Amino acid sequence: MAAGQLQSIEARKVLAKGERVEHPHANGHTVLHHWSPAEPNGQPPVVLFHGGSGSWTHWVRSIIPLTEAGHDVWAVDLPGFGDSDAVAGAHDADGMLDTLAQMLQERFPLQPVQLVGFSFGGMTAGMLAAAHPHVVQQLVIVGAPGIGLSAKHPFQLKGWRHLKSPYAQLQTHVYNLGELMLCDLKKITRDTVALHVANVQRDRLPRRRISSTDILVKSLLKVTCPVTAIYAERDALYPKLLDEVETLLATSARNFQGMHRVPDAGHWVQYEAPEAVHALLLPILAGPQPVEA
Repeated sequence: MAAGQLQSIEARKVLAKGERVEHPHANGHTVLHHWSPAEPNGQPPVVLFHGGSGSWTHWVRSIIPLTEAGHDVWAVDLPGFGDSDAVAGAHDADGMLDTLAQMLQERFPLQPVQLVGFSFGGMTAGMLAAAHPHVVQQLVIVGAPGIGLSAKHPFQLKGWRHLKSPYAQLQTHVYNLGELMLCDLKKITRDTVALHVANVQRDRLPRRRISSTDILVKSLLKVTCPVTAIYAERDALYPKLLDEVETLLATSARNFQGMHRVPDAGHWVQYEAPEAVHALLLPILAGPQPVEA
């Protein structure tokens, strides 16, 4: 979807400040969106992976704060989502790892990246760091599934593709946003819905299943780089289970840096509570700071 087709005003404004990059793979292209900082801070590039049924716009409220902090930011449309072509035979995260690793190796040959993944993208990032450790310098997972825990009363999303009425589809999108993504329904604006609709309409991997397994914690056993987690306290994936989530992450990641919790926010935490997330994320990405004498 070209920039002019995006109905989200917020996304269009952010997109206009960056550049679109197409990186070839065997079945087409992976699309990245790039924002260069005015004053680079010298840290490795920050690569953002979005969640399931999403695109780079899952990070729409984080990109400008990251670039203003001096980071070289690359937001990826994962294969089969957004503007990126799917990888032949890939129906889930495990089928795109080699393609993503090759892209990162070719795009950033001189240094590994700081990889930040949200939800499905966090799980994918963890799997990538395990399978291809040479391309990841640091891993940050935000609201990632693949923990192997099940909520007592899991969220229930509604199907929308079969609905003939545009209004009925719209109602369903609003319901799904409130059921999974955001906990404060007042924050679901027309722009939020427009952004969400543009994403779910372009999801070509509807049969994803491994998010419900413990694939992330198993992958983290093999990850050697620093791993930090950020979860919202009201994340619909793991209601009242964050203590268990933290324990599993801490016991599986070899170099676990801790798990931060964001209060009064839902699963799409970097959209619902951007300032709180940035207050956590920016120091993580800034790297170790010198100790004052």
